[in-house]
Amino acid sequence: MKTINYDRRALVTSMIASGLDDVNVMFLAFSLSSIITDLNISSTQAGWIGTITNFGMLFGGLVFGVLADRYNKFRVLKWTVAIFSIATALIFFSQSINTLLALRFLAGIGVGGEYGVALAIMAGIVPSNKMGRISSFNGVMGQIGSITSAVLASLIAPIFGWRGLFALGILPLILVAYMHFMIDEKQITDRGSQSVDRQEAGKISDLFKTPALAHQTIALMVMTSVQIAGYFGMMNWLPTMMQGKLGISLGNSNLWMISTIIGMSIGMLVFGYFLDMFGPRIVYSVFLIMSAISVFAFTFVNSALSLLIGGALMGFFVNGMFAGYGAMVTRLYPHKVRAVANNTILNVGRAIGGFSSVIIGMILENYAMRAVMIFLASLYIISFCFMLSIKNLKQANYQKIHTTNAALEPVKV
Repeated sequence: MKTINYDRRALVTSMIASGLDDVNVMFLAFSLSSIITDLNISSTQAGWIGTITNFGMLFGGLVFGVLADRYNKFRVLKWTVAIFSIATALIFFSQSINTLLALRFLAGIGVGGEYGVALAIMAGIVPSNKMGRISSFNGVMGQIGSITSAVLASLIAPIFGWRGLFALGILPLILVAYMHFMIDEKQITDRGSQSVDRQEAGKISDLFKTPALAHQTIALMVMTSVQIAGYFGMMNWLPTMMQGKLGISLGNSNLWMISTIIGMSIGMLVFGYFLDMFGPRIVYSVFLIMSAISVFAFTFVNSALSLLIGGALMGFFVNGMFAGYGAMVTRLYPHKVRAVANNTILNVGRAIGGFSSVIIGMILENYAMRAVMIFLASLYIISFCFMLSIKNLKQANYQKIHTTNAALEPVKV
Protein backbone atom coordinates (compact mmCIF):
# COMPACT_ATOMS: atom_id res chain seq x y z
CA MET A 1 0.00 0.00 0.00
CA LYS A 2 1.31 3.45 -0.95
CA THR A 3 2.46 5.58 2.00
CA ILE A 4 0.65 8.91 2.37
CA ASN A 5 3.03 11.86 2.02
CA TYR A 6 1.69 14.13 4.75
CA ASP A 7 4.60 16.55 4.32
CA ARG A 8 3.68 17.21 0.70
CA ARG A 9 0.03 17.68 1.58
CA ALA A 10 0.94 20.07 4.40
CA LEU A 11 3.27 22.02 2.11
CA VAL A 12 0.66 22.42 -0.64
CA THR A 13 -2.21 23.31 1.69
CA SER A 14 -0.05 25.88 3.50
CA MET A 15 0.64 27.59 0.17
CA ILE A 16 -3.03 27.48 -0.79
CA ALA A 17 -3.90 29.05 2.58
CA SER A 18 -1.49 31.91 1.78
CA GLY A 19 -3.22 32.43 -1.55
CA LEU A 20 -6.66 32.43 0.09
CA ASP A 21 -5.74 35.15 2.55
CA ASP A 22 -4.82 37.40 -0.40
CA VAL A 23 -8.25 36.69 -1.90
CA ASN A 24 -9.75 37.80 1.41
CA VAL A 25 -7.74 41.04 1.59
CA MET A 26 -8.43 42.02 -2.03
CA PHE A 27 -12.21 41.53 -1.67
CA LEU A 28 -12.26 44.89 0.11
CA ALA A 29 -10.35 46.66 -2.66
CA PHE A 30 -12.89 45.53 -5.27
CA SER A 31 -15.98 46.35 -3.21
CA LEU A 32 -15.10 49.51 -1.28
CA SER A 33 -16.94 51.95 -3.56
CA SER A 34 -20.12 49.85 -3.33
CA ILE A 35 -19.81 49.65 0.46
CA ILE A 36 -19.51 53.44 0.69
CA THR A 37 -22.70 53.90 -1.32
CA ASP A 38 -24.73 51.12 0.29
CA LEU A 39 -23.89 51.94 3.92
CA ASN A 40 -23.84 55.70 3.26
CA ILE A 41 -20.46 56.23 4.90
CA SER A 42 -17.80 58.87 4.37
CA SER A 43 -14.42 58.37 2.72
CA THR A 44 -12.78 58.70 6.13
CA GLN A 45 -14.95 55.93 7.56
CA ALA A 46 -14.18 53.81 4.51
CA GLY A 47 -10.48 54.38 5.05
CA TRP A 48 -10.80 52.95 8.55
CA ILE A 49 -11.99 49.63 7.11
CA GLY A 50 -8.55 48.99 5.61
CA THR A 51 -6.75 50.42 8.64
CA ILE A 52 -8.66 48.26 11.12
CA THR A 53 -7.87 45.24 8.97
CA ASN A 54 -4.14 46.02 9.25
CA PHE A 55 -4.47 46.39 13.02
CA GLY A 56 -6.16 42.99 13.13
CA MET A 57 -3.32 41.51 11.09
CA LEU A 58 -0.75 42.87 13.55
CA PHE A 59 -2.68 41.53 16.55
CA GLY A 60 -3.27 38.15 14.91
CA GLY A 61 0.34 37.88 13.82
CA LEU A 62 1.61 38.42 17.36
CA VAL A 63 -0.90 36.10 19.03
CA PHE A 64 -0.86 33.21 16.57
CA GLY A 65 2.90 33.37 16.14
CA VAL A 66 3.27 32.66 19.85
CA LEU A 67 0.63 29.92 19.78
CA ALA A 68 2.16 28.23 16.72
CA ASP A 69 5.63 28.05 18.26
CA ARG A 70 4.21 26.75 21.51
CA TYR A 71 1.70 24.23 20.12
CA ASN A 72 1.21 22.31 16.88
CA LYS A 73 1.77 24.71 13.95
CA PHE A 74 -0.53 22.92 11.52
CA ARG A 75 -3.39 22.93 14.01
CA VAL A 76 -2.92 26.68 14.58
CA LEU A 77 -2.85 27.25 10.81
CA LYS A 78 -6.31 25.66 10.57
CA TRP A 79 -7.56 28.04 13.28
CA THR A 80 -6.31 31.09 11.38
CA VAL A 81 -7.91 30.04 8.08
CA ALA A 82 -11.20 29.24 9.84
CA ILE A 83 -11.24 32.63 11.57
CA PHE A 84 -10.72 34.75 8.45
CA SER A 85 -13.11 32.54 6.49
CA ILE A 86 -16.01 32.77 8.96
CA ALA A 87 -15.45 36.47 9.72
CA THR A 88 -15.40 37.31 6.00
CA ALA A 89 -18.59 35.37 5.28
CA LEU A 90 -20.39 37.07 8.19
CA ILE A 91 -19.83 40.43 6.49
CA PHE A 92 -22.74 39.38 4.27
CA PHE A 93 -25.04 40.33 7.18
CA SER A 94 -23.40 43.72 7.92
CA GLN A 95 -25.88 46.58 8.10
CA SER A 96 -23.63 49.20 9.73
CA ILE A 97 -20.08 50.45 9.57
CA ASN A 98 -19.41 49.32 13.17
CA THR A 99 -20.36 45.72 12.42
CA LEU A 100 -18.24 45.79 9.27
CA LEU A 101 -15.25 47.18 11.17
CA ALA A 102 -15.54 44.49 13.86
CA LEU A 103 -15.69 41.69 11.30
CA ARG A 104 -12.80 43.08 9.24
CA PHE A 105 -10.73 43.25 12.44
CA LEU A 106 -11.51 39.56 13.10
CA ALA A 107 -10.71 38.65 9.50
CA GLY A 108 -7.44 40.56 9.83
CA ILE A 109 -6.56 38.52 12.91
CA GLY A 110 -6.84 35.32 10.90
CA VAL A 111 -4.97 36.69 7.87
CA GLY A 112 -2.16 38.13 9.99
CA GLY A 113 -1.77 34.90 11.91
CA GLU A 114 -1.76 32.69 8.81
CA TYR A 115 1.33 34.06 7.04
CA GLY A 116 4.10 33.30 9.54
CA VAL A 117 2.55 30.02 10.66
CA ALA A 118 2.39 28.76 7.06
CA LEU A 119 6.02 29.73 6.47
CA ALA A 120 7.09 28.06 9.72
CA ILE A 121 5.40 24.84 8.56
CA MET A 122 7.24 25.05 5.22
CA ALA A 123 10.54 25.70 6.96
CA GLY A 124 10.02 22.65 9.14
CA ILE A 125 9.55 20.45 6.06
CA VAL A 126 11.98 21.96 3.53
CA PRO A 127 15.79 22.18 4.02
CA SER A 128 16.87 25.77 4.76
CA ASN A 129 18.99 25.99 1.59
CA LYS A 130 15.83 25.53 -0.51
CA MET A 131 13.53 27.87 1.41
CA GLY A 132 14.13 30.74 -1.04
CA ARG A 133 12.43 28.81 -3.82
CA ILE A 134 9.63 27.55 -1.58
CA SER A 135 9.02 31.05 -0.23
CA SER A 136 8.85 32.35 -3.80
CA PHE A 137 6.21 29.75 -4.71
CA ASN A 138 4.28 30.86 -1.63
CA GLY A 139 4.52 34.47 -2.81
CA VAL A 140 3.27 33.57 -6.27
CA MET A 141 0.26 31.87 -4.66
CA GLY A 142 -0.55 35.25 -3.15
CA GLN A 143 -0.50 36.84 -6.60
CA ILE A 144 -2.76 34.08 -7.91
CA GLY A 145 -5.05 34.86 -4.97
CA SER A 146 -5.19 38.53 -6.00
CA ILE A 147 -6.06 37.60 -9.59
CA THR A 148 -8.70 35.14 -8.36
CA SER A 149 -10.23 37.88 -6.23
CA ALA A 150 -10.44 40.19 -9.26
CA VAL A 151 -12.12 37.48 -11.34
CA LEU A 152 -14.64 36.66 -8.60
CA ALA A 153 -15.39 40.36 -8.10
CA SER A 154 -16.14 40.81 -11.81
CA LEU A 155 -18.42 37.75 -11.88
CA ILE A 156 -20.19 37.86 -8.52
CA ALA A 157 -20.47 41.52 -7.50
CA PRO A 158 -22.54 42.66 -10.54
CA ILE A 159 -25.15 39.98 -9.78
CA PHE A 160 -25.14 39.53 -5.99
CA GLY A 161 -23.51 42.77 -4.88
CA TRP A 162 -20.63 43.28 -2.48
CA ARG A 163 -22.31 41.17 0.21
CA GLY A 164 -22.48 38.22 -2.16
CA LEU A 165 -18.78 38.60 -2.82
CA PHE A 166 -17.92 38.46 0.88
CA ALA A 167 -20.23 35.47 1.34
CA LEU A 168 -17.74 33.50 -0.76
CA GLY A 169 -15.37 33.91 2.18
CA ILE A 170 -16.91 30.75 3.62
CA LEU A 171 -15.27 28.60 0.91
CA PRO A 172 -11.84 28.31 2.61
CA LEU A 173 -13.56 26.15 5.23
CA ILE A 174 -13.41 23.43 2.57
CA LEU A 175 -9.62 23.64 2.78
CA VAL A 176 -9.81 23.54 6.59
CA ALA A 177 -11.94 20.37 6.37
CA TYR A 178 -9.42 18.76 4.00
CA MET A 179 -6.54 19.71 6.32
CA HIS A 180 -8.39 18.28 9.31
CA PHE A 181 -9.52 14.96 7.84
CA MET A 182 -6.84 14.21 5.23
CA ILE A 183 -3.62 15.29 6.98
CA ASP A 184 -2.32 13.80 10.21
CA GLU A 185 -0.74 16.82 11.90
CA LYS A 186 1.38 14.54 14.11
CA GLN A 187 3.07 13.03 11.03
CA ILE A 188 4.27 16.35 9.56
CA THR A 189 8.02 16.92 9.71
CA ASP A 190 9.08 19.87 11.86
CA ARG A 191 12.88 20.11 11.79
CA GLY A 192 14.32 21.16 15.12
CA SER A 193 11.18 20.64 17.18
CA GLN A 194 12.84 17.90 19.23
CA SER A 195 15.16 20.44 20.85
CA VAL A 196 12.39 22.84 21.87
CA ASP A 197 10.64 22.96 25.22
CA ARG A 198 7.10 23.83 24.12
CA GLN A 199 6.38 25.67 27.36
CA GLU A 200 9.29 28.05 26.75
CA ALA A 201 8.82 28.48 23.02
CA GLY A 202 7.60 31.48 21.12
CA LYS A 203 8.19 34.67 23.12
CA ILE A 204 8.23 37.96 21.25
CA SER A 205 10.88 39.26 23.65
CA ASP A 206 13.28 36.64 22.24
CA LEU A 207 13.51 38.75 19.06
CA PHE A 208 15.14 41.53 21.12
CA LYS A 209 17.16 39.44 23.55
CA THR A 210 20.51 41.11 22.84
CA PRO A 211 21.40 44.51 21.31
CA ALA A 212 22.68 42.80 18.15
CA LEU A 213 19.55 40.67 17.85
CA ALA A 214 17.33 43.70 18.47
CA HIS A 215 19.17 45.55 15.71
CA GLN A 216 18.64 42.63 13.34
CA THR A 217 14.90 42.49 14.15
CA ILE A 218 14.40 46.24 13.78
CA ALA A 219 16.37 46.33 10.52
CA LEU A 220 14.19 43.56 9.08
CA MET A 221 11.08 45.45 10.23
CA VAL A 222 12.32 48.52 8.35
CA MET A 223 12.88 46.39 5.24
CA THR A 224 9.39 44.85 5.38
CA SER A 225 7.85 48.29 6.02
CA VAL A 226 9.52 49.56 2.85
CA GLN A 227 8.40 46.43 1.01
CA ILE A 228 4.75 46.98 1.95
CA ALA A 229 4.95 50.76 1.41
CA GLY A 230 6.29 50.28 -2.10
CA TYR A 231 3.67 47.66 -2.95
CA PHE A 232 0.74 49.75 -1.69
CA GLY A 233 2.10 52.86 -3.37
CA MET A 234 2.52 51.06 -6.67
CA MET A 235 -0.79 49.16 -6.71
CA ASN A 236 -3.04 51.80 -5.11
CA TRP A 237 -1.75 55.04 -6.61
CA LEU A 238 0.21 54.46 -9.81
CA PRO A 239 -2.77 53.54 -12.02
CA THR A 240 -4.53 56.73 -10.92
CA MET A 241 -1.43 58.84 -11.51
CA MET A 242 -0.90 57.30 -14.93
CA GLN A 243 -4.52 57.96 -15.88
CA GLY A 244 -3.96 61.62 -15.11
CA LYS A 245 -0.57 61.88 -16.83
CA LEU A 246 -1.25 59.84 -19.96
CA GLY A 247 -5.01 60.05 -20.11
CA ILE A 248 -5.26 56.26 -20.33
CA SER A 249 -8.54 54.43 -19.87
CA LEU A 250 -9.60 52.26 -16.95
CA GLY A 251 -9.21 49.25 -19.24
CA ASN A 252 -5.56 50.10 -19.88
CA SER A 253 -5.11 50.55 -16.14
CA ASN A 254 -6.32 46.98 -15.65
CA LEU A 255 -3.88 45.79 -18.33
CA TRP A 256 -1.13 47.59 -16.43
CA MET A 257 -2.22 45.79 -13.25
CA ILE A 258 -2.05 42.41 -15.00
CA SER A 259 1.39 43.07 -16.52
CA THR A 260 2.67 44.27 -13.16
CA ILE A 261 1.40 41.15 -11.35
CA ILE A 262 3.03 38.95 -14.01
CA GLY A 263 6.29 40.86 -13.47
CA MET A 264 5.95 40.41 -9.70
CA SER A 265 5.42 36.66 -10.01
CA ILE A 266 8.41 36.16 -12.31
CA GLY A 267 10.49 38.37 -10.02
CA MET A 268 9.61 36.23 -7.00
CA LEU A 269 10.60 33.02 -8.75
CA VAL A 270 13.91 34.49 -9.95
CA PHE A 271 14.64 36.07 -6.57
CA GLY A 272 13.95 32.85 -4.67
CA TYR A 273 16.23 30.84 -6.97
CA PHE A 274 19.13 33.29 -6.68
CA LEU A 275 18.59 33.69 -2.94
CA ASP A 276 19.28 29.99 -2.42
CA MET A 277 22.26 30.17 -4.78
CA PHE A 278 24.04 33.37 -3.71
CA GLY A 279 22.58 34.31 -0.32
CA PRO A 280 20.51 37.38 0.62
CA ARG A 281 23.13 40.13 0.77
CA ILE A 282 24.05 40.28 -2.90
CA VAL A 283 20.54 39.44 -4.20
CA TYR A 284 18.81 42.03 -2.02
CA SER A 285 21.48 44.58 -2.97
CA VAL A 286 20.73 44.13 -6.66
CA PHE A 287 16.94 44.13 -6.26
CA LEU A 288 16.83 47.10 -3.86
CA ILE A 289 19.04 49.27 -6.05
CA MET A 290 17.15 48.25 -9.19
CA SER A 291 13.85 48.96 -7.39
CA ALA A 292 14.98 52.51 -6.67
CA ILE A 293 16.11 52.99 -10.28
CA SER A 294 13.02 51.42 -11.88
CA VAL A 295 10.61 53.38 -9.66
CA PHE A 296 12.25 56.70 -10.54
CA ALA A 297 12.58 55.74 -14.22
CA PHE A 298 8.83 55.13 -14.27
CA THR A 299 8.32 58.91 -14.22
CA PHE A 300 9.54 58.98 -17.85
CA VAL A 301 6.79 56.65 -19.09
CA ASN A 302 5.00 58.42 -21.96
CA SER A 303 2.84 55.82 -23.72
CA ALA A 304 0.51 52.91 -23.02
CA LEU A 305 3.14 50.42 -24.25
CA SER A 306 5.92 51.81 -22.07
CA LEU A 307 3.41 51.77 -19.19
CA LEU A 308 2.93 48.00 -19.56
CA ILE A 309 6.65 47.27 -19.97
CA GLY A 310 7.62 49.63 -17.15
CA GLY A 311 5.00 48.15 -14.84
CA ALA A 312 6.21 44.60 -15.43
CA LEU A 313 9.86 45.60 -14.94
CA MET A 314 9.13 47.59 -11.81
CA GLY A 315 6.95 44.80 -10.40
CA PHE A 316 9.76 42.31 -11.08
CA PHE A 317 12.16 44.13 -8.76
CA VAL A 318 9.85 45.88 -6.29
CA ASN A 319 7.76 42.86 -5.27
CA GLY A 320 10.14 40.10 -6.32
CA MET A 321 11.96 40.71 -3.03
CA PHE A 322 8.89 39.76 -1.01
CA ALA A 323 9.74 36.11 -1.57
CA GLY A 324 12.92 36.43 0.45
CA TYR A 325 11.71 37.56 3.86
CA GLY A 326 10.16 34.27 4.91
CA ALA A 327 13.27 32.37 3.82
CA MET A 328 15.61 34.77 5.61
CA VAL A 329 13.68 35.00 8.85
CA THR A 330 13.25 31.24 9.22
CA ARG A 331 17.03 30.92 8.86
CA LEU A 332 18.12 33.86 11.02
CA TYR A 333 16.06 32.89 14.06
CA PRO A 334 15.96 29.63 16.04
CA HIS A 335 13.16 27.11 15.73
CA LYS A 336 11.44 28.15 18.95
CA VAL A 337 10.58 31.62 17.56
CA ARG A 338 10.23 30.75 13.88
CA ALA A 339 6.52 31.62 13.57
CA VAL A 340 6.79 34.51 16.04
CA ALA A 341 9.62 36.09 14.06
CA ASN A 342 7.88 35.77 10.69
CA ASN A 343 4.54 37.06 11.94
CA THR A 344 5.94 39.89 14.05
CA ILE A 345 8.39 41.23 11.47
CA LEU A 346 5.99 41.11 8.51
CA ASN A 347 2.92 42.42 10.33
CA VAL A 348 4.80 45.34 11.86
CA GLY A 349 5.86 46.07 8.28
CA ARG A 350 2.23 45.84 7.17
CA ALA A 351 1.08 48.21 9.93
CA ILE A 352 3.77 50.83 9.23
CA GLY A 353 4.07 50.41 5.47
CA GLY A 354 0.31 50.60 5.05
CA PHE A 355 0.46 54.32 5.81
CA SER A 356 2.32 54.92 2.54
CA SER A 357 -0.97 55.41 0.71
CA VAL A 358 -1.82 58.32 3.03
CA ILE A 359 1.64 59.86 2.65
CA ILE A 360 1.54 59.55 -1.14
CA GLY A 361 -1.88 61.21 -1.17
CA MET A 362 -0.47 64.12 0.85
CA ILE A 363 2.50 64.45 -1.51
CA LEU A 364 0.24 64.51 -4.56
CA GLU A 365 -1.82 67.31 -3.05
CA ASN A 366 1.24 69.56 -3.00
CA TYR A 367 3.70 68.21 -5.57
CA ALA A 368 3.88 66.43 -8.92
CA MET A 369 4.11 62.70 -9.58
CA ARG A 370 7.90 62.83 -9.71
CA ALA A 371 8.01 63.77 -6.02
CA VAL A 372 6.11 60.57 -5.21
CA MET A 373 8.55 58.46 -7.20
CA ILE A 374 11.53 60.15 -5.51
CA PHE A 375 9.91 59.38 -2.14
CA LEU A 376 9.47 55.69 -3.03
CA ALA A 377 12.97 55.41 -4.55
CA SER A 378 14.43 56.92 -1.35
CA LEU A 379 12.68 54.26 0.72
CA TYR A 380 14.50 51.51 -1.20
CA ILE A 381 17.85 53.20 -0.58
CA ILE A 382 17.02 53.34 3.15
CA SER A 383 16.10 49.64 3.07
CA PHE A 384 19.39 48.91 1.27
CA CYS A 385 21.37 50.63 4.05
CA PHE A 386 19.55 48.72 6.79
CA MET A 387 20.04 45.44 4.92
CA LEU A 388 23.80 46.02 4.77
CA SER A 389 23.85 46.58 8.54
CA ILE A 390 22.58 43.04 9.29
CA LYS A 391 25.78 41.08 9.95
CA ASN A 392 24.18 37.66 9.58
CA LEU A 393 23.33 38.41 5.95
CA LYS A 394 26.99 38.38 4.99
CA GLN A 395 27.50 35.27 2.89
CA ALA A 396 30.00 33.65 5.28
CA ASN A 397 27.69 34.14 8.28
CA TYR A 398 24.57 33.14 6.38
CA GLN A 399 26.23 29.98 5.09
CA LYS A 400 27.49 29.15 8.57
CA ILE A 401 23.94 29.36 9.92
CA HIS A 402 22.97 26.68 7.37
CA THR A 403 25.95 24.37 7.70
CA THR A 404 25.93 24.39 11.50
CA ASN A 405 22.15 23.97 11.63
CA ALA A 406 22.08 27.10 13.79
CA ALA A 407 18.30 27.13 13.76
CA LEU A 408 18.52 24.53 16.53
CA GLU A 409 20.76 26.68 18.69
CA PRO A 410 20.43 30.02 20.49
CA VAL A 411 20.66 32.93 18.07
CA LYS A 412 24.13 34.40 17.69
CA VAL A 413 24.58 37.68 15.88
